[in-house]
Amino acid sequence: MTAAQTGRYSKYIRPISIIFDLLVITVLCLFFFQELNLNCFYYLIYQTVAWSIIAFLIKFYEIYRFTTPVEITSKLVQQGILFLLVIIAFFPFSKQVLFSGKAIALFMVASFTLITLFKYLLFYYLKKYRIVTGSNFRNAVIIGYTPESIRLKELFETRNDYGYRFLGYFSDKKSNSNIKGKLVDLQNYILANSVDEIYCSLNEITNDQLKDLVDFADENNKVIKFIPDTKEIFSKNLKIEYYEFFPVLSLRKTMLHDPTTKAFKRIFDIFFSSLVIIGLLSWLTPLLALLIKIESRGPIFFKQGRPGIDEKEFFCYKFRSMKINITTEREASKNDPRVTRIGRFLRKTSIDEMPQFLNVLLGEMSVVGPRPHLWSQNKAYGNKIKKYMVRHYVKPGITGLAQVRGFRGEIETDEDMINRIKYDVFYIENWSLLLDIKIILQTVINIFRGEDKAY
Repeated sequence: MTAAQTGRYSKYIRPISIIFDLLVITVLCLFFFQELNLNCFYYLIYQTVAWSIIAFLIKFYEIYRFTTPVEITSKLVQQGILFLLVIIAFFPFSKQVLFSGKAIALFMVASFTLITLFKYLLFYYLKKYRIVTGSNFRNAVIIGYTPESIRLKELFETRNDYGYRFLGYFSDKKSNSNIKGKLVDLQNYILANSVDEIYCSLNEITNDQLKDLVDFADENNKVIKFIPDTKEIFSKNLKIEYYEFFPVLSLRKTMLHDPTTKAFKRIFDIFFSSLVIIGLLSWLTPLLALLIKIESRGPIFFKQGRPGIDEKEFFCYKFRSMKINITTEREASKNDPRVTRIGRFLRKTSIDEMPQFLNVLLGEMSVVGPRPHLWSQNKAYGNKIKKYMVRHYVKPGITGLAQVRGFRGEIETDEDMINRIKYDVFYIENWSLLLDIKIILQTVINIFRGEDKAY
């Protein structure tokens, strides 16, 4: 049985999911918005087109056998936030339409509850069905007997939910009981055993053999994939670009470099920072200003030049927590005499960082990202710690992964900075909206719980 036969139902999964989602938002909007004086015909066109465009941009329906639940959740959150903003944006353009925050909230909660349940039920049912029945499995062979190919074979055998049936290794360089045959035997074996996918270790095949194999795969409708042998490079996100007909692979391309992701993150930053500025800073600032002024002379806000994206300087704002001094390029230490009494409270609760939401609104920072270091730290560690400068590929953040994992505050040893950079780089290379939300929630939890290095 071929992949086309075993996967004969797979082609219907995406259309079913799309139709279900569109039916849900259509039926529920007619139910919840019936008293808002909407022109249902025009609104439904607007809503359907908006949903489809957002889904296309964030690849909402690109769910595969190897997609993780975290990735699905991230897509659901992105789709939900953008769709909510688009729905809200419709109402100001029509004077006769009544705006109801309650109706919109109920519509969104009901819609995404049903859509989320259906998506996860479908996802887990298909995985369970594939494991129990053995249906929709793809036969796979591996060219090469390398540590990477052995790990891939183990993955096929331990993760049945991925849907692969491993048939054997083929290699000209190695000869042992694990090898099914030589490369000269491969094409006949593929045709005789209905092999669907060929995984090729680039270290074990010549250019001529590779060209023949690609031609064979094209002619016989087989999928060929490549196993990278340089794990440290090829495990990163790569982007292929063409200079006319010449392909070039570029590194350092992550989700945060994607224009759609950057636009989405910027929308989230504007929305979140606006909520904080209007809902919190609008009344908190006058109160803190009074307390800061009562205790010590000087400005309410402290601003300091910090390296931002691409190491361009910007002025980072804080509530002033220290007496006026000339040692601003020195980090605060435990029991620092420069810190005022109100300053200790501000620093312990991280309230001193709140004005940085103005930096976020101005586009100089992001809500989540690597914390902006002092210029003196950049000079001290820039050439000393591997990948230190990678953190400047993105906007700095008010909070970050390193901070919620305990590496915030004073740098006492090189190991402190190394760990901070490790988490910063991991965040940049593995960004997702769900990760941002988890970091924000953990930051809030840490504020109430208290942190040892918050001084």
